[in-house]
Amino acid sequence: MHDGRSGAVRNDPGRGLTLRTVTAGAVLALIVGAAFAVLLVSIGDLREAWRREQRSAQVLTTANRLERLIIDMETSQRGFALTGQESFLQPWQAAVGAFPGQASELERLVADDPAQHELARRIEAEGTSYIDAYSVPLVRAMRSDRAVARAAETAEGRRRVDTMRGEFDALVAVTLSAARTEQRQSDTAALRAITSGVAGLIASVALIGAYSLYLARAVVTPVRRLAGATRQLADGDLRARVPERGIGEIRVLERGFNTMAATLDGQREELAASRSRIVTSADQARRRIERDLHDGIQQRLVSLVLDVRTTQATLPPDRPDLAEPLDRLADGLGEAVDELREISRGIHPAILSEAGLGPALKTLARRSPVPVELDVNVPGRLPEPVEVAAYYVVSEALTNTAKHAQAATVTVRACLEEGTLRLRVSDDGVGGATSGTGSGLLGLADRVEALGGTVTVDSPPAQGTTLHADLPVTGG
Repeated sequence: MHDGRSGAVRNDPGRGLTLRTVTAGAVLALIVGAAFAVLLVSIGDLREAWRREQRSAQVLTTANRLERLIIDMETSQRGFALTGQESFLQPWQAAVGAFPGQASELERLVADDPAQHELARRIEAEGTSYIDAYSVPLVRAMRSDRAVARAAETAEGRRRVDTMRGEFDALVAVTLSAARTEQRQSDTAALRAITSGVAGLIASVALIGAYSLYLARAVVTPVRRLAGATRQLADGDLRARVPERGIGEIRVLERGFNTMAATLDGQREELAASRSRIVTSADQARRRIERDLHDGIQQRLVSLVLDVRTTQATLPPDRPDLAEPLDRLADGLGEAVDELREISRGIHPAILSEAGLGPALKTLARRSPVPVELDVNVPGRLPEPVEVAAYYVVSEALTNTAKHAQAATVTVRACLEEGTLRLRVSDDGVGGATSGTGSGLLGLADRVEALGGTVTVDSPPAQGTTLHADLPVTGG
């Protein structure tokens, strides 16, 4: 029965890199294991060949010893025959005593080689026969009869010795032939070991290099690309994206990063739009309040002042006691009108709505207690949110300068460059200003950033303060 879930697991692209990594590791392990297996077999062959060479050397050594024992017997017999001195028989006695043990050792060494074993068996048989049937009886006879000693050298003795020498020569020839064969086998095993080792090393290095290159392309490069995009994201560039060309888990990671960045970018745009709506709504409310004050209470107070002045002008001569109270009432109403106008101007300056940014900044400069050098290069009207934000940036900067900077002059510059309104307010005061709470700059930053702009403050101690604000102009 078909299982859709298991099929999805088998085709899961998120496991592609893991599968390839495991496969490459398994292939590498297989190649290295095979190379080491061949190497171990070759080493075993080398050890076996070395053991056989050692055995061949022992066979040759033992055969030489046996032949030398036979020669010692013959030489010792001849010396005794010529001199009759028993001292010449000491090598003979030693050779006769040592021959059986050496012959048995030779048979043991060649036990696993039928040809050599047959030759060793014949040498032992002939040597034993030479000792028991010829040499020992001859020495015994020479000891009892000197005449026999002079005739000791017989054709039978020479024949027996020559026969054994021929057997020794045959054994040596067979052993040397086997040694050469073993040497060739040893050379073949050594060559196979070297070849397998070099081949395994080359294959391993090549596979490791290919595997490393694959990891660099499939893992390291995409991860470095992701790291760079992550740094961009951390620096505030929410448009950072990476191409989704990775394999398996890397592609899943790339897709996840792009999704996260797109989500953050969308949320930032929504937040910026929300902040802009809030600022616009607040500005509209302020302007509505200012208009209500101007058209309502302010006009009513002005009307009352005029009524009081009219009443003063029509007072009967017999009521001089009302003149002074009416003067105080008229003056008080006038002061109330002035205060209300000042409040209205702080809520939303009417001149900004009526004449634009340039005249509004000139009005701010005239009212500033610190002399202001004004340079405004803004042709025409700008979008209302931009003009309002620029006005309040300059107003707050001039207020802070008057309160805290102890400055002699202030320079205000405003210009329109490449679709951006650039503001610069600088003074020659004591510096040391910050954008912390209570300075009013936080509110300005919120207003400017809601429009997509930036605000920076440079205020080193004793070197004055400079405020920069950039506001994008999207319409006019």
